[in-house]
Amino acid sequence: MGKGELTKQTVLATATEIAGRLGLAGLTIGSLASQVEMSKSGLFGHFRSKEALQMEVLAYARESFIETVIHPALAAPRGERRVRTMVDRWLECSLEREPGCLFVSADTEFDDQPGPVRDQLVRDHRDLMESIAQMFRTGISEGEFRPDADPEQFAHDLYGVMLGFFHAHRLMNDPAAASRSHRAVDALLDNARI
Repeated sequence: MGKGELTKQTVLATATEIAGRLGLAGLTIGSLASQVEMSKSGLFGHFRSKEALQMEVLAYARESFIETVIHPALAAPRGERRVRTMVDRWLECSLEREPGCLFVSADTEFDDQPGPVRDQLVRDHRDLMESIAQMFRTGISEGEFRPDADPEQFAHDLYGVMLGFFHAHRLMNDPAAASRSHRAVDALLDNARI
C-alpha cells in the first residue's frame, strides 16, 4: 500500500468514527480536514465531494464489518455454530466500538432521502440479510435446522434482534442488552432446530 492509500485509509478510519458519532450527514470535508490535520484541498483531492466521502466511509465500514464479523463466521463450522459465531462477533464488535453502528444511524438518516447513499445502504442491508439467510440455509443442509424453516424469516428476525440490541445498548444504556440479545437468538435457534 502506497503512502497516498495509507493516508486515505487513516482518514477513512477517522471519518468513520466521526460519522458514527455525528451521522453521515454531519461528516464534512472541512470538519474532517481539521480532525486529521490536513488541508481541505488535500482531502478534496481524495474524495471530490461530501457524497463521495460518505460513499467511501460506507465502503470502509462495510469492509470492516465483513472482516470482523462475516469472515470469522464463515471460518466456523456450517450450521448453528456459524450463526452463533456471527452473532457473537457482531455483539462483541458493537460493544467494543464506540460510538456504535454507523449503518444503524445512517439508515435513520437516509431512509427517506433518495440518492446514491441510500441506494448503497439498501444494497448493503440486502447483502447482509442474504448472508444471514445463506448461513441459515447451510444449517438446513447440514441437518441442524428444520427443512421447512424459512431462511429469509430467520434473517429478518435475527436482524430485528440486533436492532433491538443497538437501541437498548446505545439509547437505553441497558447493561443487559447483550445478554438479552443472546437469549433472543437462543429462542430463534431453538425454534429452528429439528
